[in-house]
Amino acid sequence: MKNGKLPVISIVVPCYNEEEVLPETVVRLSSVMDRLINERLVAANSFVVFVDDGSKDRTWELIENFNRTHPHMSGLKLARNAGHQSALLAGLKSVINRCDCAISIDADLQDDPNVIREFIIQYLDGYEVVYGVRSSRETDTWFKRFTAQAFYKLMSRMGVKITYNHADYRLMSRRALEQLDKFKEVNVFLRGLVPMVGFKSTNVYYERHERFAGESKYPLKKMLAFAWDGITSLSVTPIRLVSAVGFLMFLVSLGMGVYAIIQKLVGYTVPGWTSIVVSLWFIGGIQVISLGLIGEYIGKIYKEVKHRPLFIIEQELQPLAAAQHDAIKEPQLQV
Repeated sequence: MKNGKLPVISIVVPCYNEEEVLPETVVRLSSVMDRLINERLVAANSFVVFVDDGSKDRTWELIENFNRTHPHMSGLKLARNAGHQSALLAGLKSVINRCDCAISIDADLQDDPNVIREFIIQYLDGYEVVYGVRSSRETDTWFKRFTAQAFYKLMSRMGVKITYNHADYRLMSRRALEQLDKFKEVNVFLRGLVPMVGFKSTNVYYERHERFAGESKYPLKKMLAFAWDGITSLSVTPIRLVSAVGFLMFLVSLGMGVYAIIQKLVGYTVPGWTSIVVSLWFIGGIQVISLGLIGEYIGKIYKEVKHRPLFIIEQELQPLAAAQHDAIKEPQLQV
């Protein structure tokens, strides 16, 4: 309890084609919310926001139904598929002025909703950012475990502050959300942006489960693209590596030039094509890779300077008050 009153919390859930898992997600989040309210850890007007990221199935229809039948459920419908990070950011921005803290969690139930209670306890103890961190990766395949660990280590080596084994399961206070809202970049990578906010933070560890139902929305291709966006959005180290490689190639070329002059002076020159072809292919490959990397950064600059909106909200559903919900569910008899 802060300032003598219970905090209003908001749980933000980005959804994309989640009709198979959504009913169970609502049941579990409703149970968690009721428990927190009964234990007087959060205010009774706390709520859940499901952000429909341009789903093509019945996801929004289900959200509308749950909004009518569950007092704490609300919805936000985006006009098009904006991507997971933009959808999550849309939900967080929509609740800044309506809650004391917001918790983000995916709809697939891989992140344990029961851990939210520990998030709240840490928040009440004075932490403004609480990261949900996986205690192990035993449920992952060897390939996914290896690539994930390699990604976190690579980000760390490039100077990006990121919490190891943390995805997007976290709590942020209103003050932290207000500061996050000041970041205006189009290339959004929340796992790297949130630590930039600062403020007092801590970790809560939990076991991650298998997806409850439906298919993963992050196949290998999307995972690689997500990792690449994270690296190029938060670090200029790759483009500095291009300069380092160019300088190294310059030194090598100087050495080869000196070697060629010496060979010419001593009269031992053997014409050959192997060394020439190999050198041309090698240098050409380095140039193409360098141009591609530089182009990636130029492309991101191109997106930033346009200042296009990250998302467009088509419809918003407000949560029903508990009294309204009871009146709808059990109407009084007229005498």
